[in-house]
Amino acid sequence: MATAAMRGTLMERLGIGWLELGPARIVARMPVEGNTQVYGLLHGGATAALVESVGSIGTAVVAGLYKRVAGIHLSVDHLRAAAAGHVTATAVPLRVGRSVAVWDVRVEDDAGDLVAVGRLTVSIRSA
Repeated sequence: MATAAMRGTLMERLGIGWLELGPARIVARMPVEGNTQVYGLLHGGATAALVESVGSIGTAVVAGLYKRVAGIHLSVDHLRAAAAGHVTATAVPLRVGRSVAVWDVRVEDDAGDLVAVGRLTVSIRSA
């Protein structure tokens, strides 16, 4: 269902694929190739889009697919460069309430090295 909802979106263009979708954890993978900046390294904006995507989809899973969710604050610290392979984002909810959710996201490369950490706050509204 998450893959079908991505058709024609930035998530599809970035090549994000879902590995795990559950209320306690969301895991997604994205290729580095095609998502780089001019030096051949993973683009920070692509990493930020990955972080926002996993937190937003996670909120929809927990709050209910009939709700409308939208990121309202995003913070990403880029810790290590990635130049090949894939990065995997693992998001866990710190809190999902009636109107706001906060997610902690770790982005790792294929070797398991931490590439970035993020925090996403999401607004939850009626559809």
